[in-house]
Amino acid sequence: MSESIRLCSVSDIKPDTARRFDVGPHRIALVRIGENEFFAIGDKCSHADYSLSEGEVYADQYEIECWKHGSTFSLKTGEPTVLPATKPVPTYEVKLNGDNIMVEIS
Repeated sequence: MSESIRLCSVSDIKPDTARRFDVGPHRIALVRIGENEFFAIGDKCSHADYSLSEGEVYADQYEIECWKHGSTFSLKTGEPTVLPATKPVPTYEVKLNGDNIMVEIS
């Protein structure tokens, strides 16, 4: 069973940036690509316990970089694309409800 949780308004996150949200035990990095695409992934690098939302967003590649060791992760799948990380991070379904950005939590 999943639950739809409101993270923020569309205007609360600038294009090509990330922002961290804590939803119960879930640390989530919400990433906005351009004007209309939103992705939510686990906000903890699988290599070490560093926040991905503090890293660089590579909009053209749909990736986010861990600022500490340089691993990058696919925003679409959560899979690491650059070492040293070798394990994926979780991904979450994002939906827009008017101006509200919602994430599905299982």
